[in-house]
Amino acid sequence: METYLVAAFLQAKDSGGALGWGLLPLILIFAIFYFLLIMPQQRRQKKWQHMLGELKAGDKVVTSGGLRGTIISLRDDALQLRVPPDNLRLEISRSAVVSLANPEEGGKS
Repeated sequence: METYLVAAFLQAKDSGGALGWGLLPLILIFAIFYFLLIMPQQRRQKKWQHMLGELKAGDKVVTSGGLRGTIISLRDDALQLRVPPDNLRLEISRSAVVSLANPEEGGKS
């Protein structure tokens, strides 16, 4: 009985190195996912947060719903937009702003 225990212990001790080599591809895959997916998404998120922090009255923006308008006023978590052609005033959440509209795009319909 003791020989089986000693043999099992020695076998487990020998396979410890193989376990390390077995984890290497998994670690490599995680590193690839991090550099190709997670890190670029974090950069985009920081850039978007910075853009939201820099918004001011008069900026032309595009919302997640596709509305294009000019910011009239800002609050902590909301802003008011003037939306052409009828100059509607809409209050939207600040997080609904996707991007700033390019001046070239604003003139085209």
